[in-house]
Amino acid sequence: MRARVLSSATPAFRSLRLSPYRTSPWICYACHARSTRNRQFSTPHTPEQKPFYITTPIFYVNAAPHVGHLYTMVLTDILKRWRQLKGETALLCTGTDEHGLKVQRASAKAGIEPKLFCDKGATIFKELAQKALISNDHFVRTTDREHKDAVEYAWFLLKEKGYIYTEKHEGWYSVTDEAFYPQSAVRPYLDPPTGRKIMTSIETGSEVEWSSETNYHFRLSAFRDRLLEFYKYQPEWILPASRMKDVVQAVEGGLEDLSISRPTERLTWGIRVPEDDTQTIYVWLDALMNYTTKAGYPWAPGREQAGGWPADCHVIGKDIIRFHCIYWPAFLMALGLPLPRKILTHAHWTLGGSKMSKSTGRVVDPFLALERFGPDVMRCYLAHDGGIRDDANYDNIRIIALYDKFLNASLGNLASRVTRGKKWSIRGAVERIGPWKVEDWGDGSGSRFYHNTLLTMPTLVAESLDAFDARKALHHITDFVRRSNQFVQLSSPWDKILSFGPGEPGEEVDKTIYLASEALRMTGILLQPYMPNKAQMLLDQLGVDVSRRTFEYCKPGSDLDYGVPMIDLGTKYEGALFPPLPSEE
Repeated sequence: MRARVLSSATPAFRSLRLSPYRTSPWICYACHARSTRNRQFSTPHTPEQKPFYITTPIFYVNAAPHVGHLYTMVLTDILKRWRQLKGETALLCTGTDEHGLKVQRASAKAGIEPKLFCDKGATIFKELAQKALISNDHFVRTTDREHKDAVEYAWFLLKEKGYIYTEKHEGWYSVTDEAFYPQSAVRPYLDPPTGRKIMTSIETGSEVEWSSETNYHFRLSAFRDRLLEFYKYQPEWILPASRMKDVVQAVEGGLEDLSISRPTERLTWGIRVPEDDTQTIYVWLDALMNYTTKAGYPWAPGREQAGGWPADCHVIGKDIIRFHCIYWPAFLMALGLPLPRKILTHAHWTLGGSKMSKSTGRVVDPFLALERFGPDVMRCYLAHDGGIRDDANYDNIRIIALYDKFLNASLGNLASRVTRGKKWSIRGAVERIGPWKVEDWGDGSGSRFYHNTLLTMPTLVAESLDAFDARKALHHITDFVRRSNQFVQLSSPWDKILSFGPGEPGEEVDKTIYLASEALRMTGILLQPYMPNKAQMLLDQLGVDVSRRTFEYCKPGSDLDYGVPMIDLGTKYEGALFPPLPSEE
């Protein structure tokens, strides 16, 4: 990047003290442009309200995505949609990590120029997000110009503050993990297929190679006490709690300064160190800055929170905790930026008991899974079975069982029973019963269902989702649907229809249908983050107005204007919410 000179009055640089040797300070084009625009107006800028900002990690483009990547996307999207359901402005950022030795070698092996190789990989991940109904607002690529500007600007600040220095570095480097490991973190290993004796990372099992070179280093060791103090006062910063304990123990054991560059002669594919073309910026420093890039960093005065920073939640896999929970907060502290408010770490998906891995080829193709089961069913399965603390084993039989037992036989059956009843009307039941007669039911099954289930379920779901536990929330919903089905079955309204009074099956039947309809309406509202298309279909079948599909209306009696279907209900099998799966034979 060519250096440009700004006036010392430029807001972004007003407080910086330049080193004596620096005659042409590096300037961020994006920051300069925003600062220039701001100076054109004399009216003071009113800071915008911060939106809820949630992120996935950015994914390597060196190989095709697997179902583990899909799980991370879906989990993040559910939490984002939940905030929108509550009426909040929410932003989701995902994207691709396109620099580093791993990508450089993969593109060389494929015989493709690195940028074209990355373009292809980014397109695949974008397509996956689209097919999985991910409502991402941003898709960041580390090859984007605005991202490069942000990384170079951060480097400039870190160097000016004295957190970067040069020194010869010797240690073990993993191309797979794009990480340096000390001697204590590696061990010898005999590779069974080849009989080769290699060194591997104890943490990840990835092969490491000895590296000896002069690099730039970040003074990570200087942040040990500040990190421990932060962890002490933010004990729930990392979820689940067990991983928070692991991070604290790792930092208490001491931190070594971090090598944050590699010689260009070995790593050409990446962002060059400003004013030193002989070095390339360490891929993890580059990658971690993506979270601030799409939040508008470097920020113009008054707009520090307009893009959502600090992030309300980073959703990551448990294998990249060290980078996000030690390196990343240290970088942010050094830059003087607020730290993310939550780090949600999830477990892995296994296949036949072994971790899915692109390097071993032991993966589930997410595109094939989405094509076979559909995005709504896959999202439901991943949220229902996906592990946060413990790994989960991917199994098509489990997906089919969830579909047959819950989606078809429970939720689909309840929707079909209630909406397709020939001798009762949802609209009639809502008009004739409503909440005003429910309170007069005494101690019958309808009253118990109303007070013990309808009134309590939304709070249980909200508490779980507010605690970033999408799985627990979904289990509350599935339990609610089963209990609703049981209530209808025990009430057997089909046996209590009055033979006289056409169009009015009787108060007892109306009560049952009203409560069952309320259960379906509330279920449809709460399933929107999990199954956007199917939830919309259910609410359309019930005739719920689009403006009344937020969490505000997720309580019995809050909507008395629904009951006329907006779409053709079809037959038992055609047009059903969850028709029986086709036979595999």
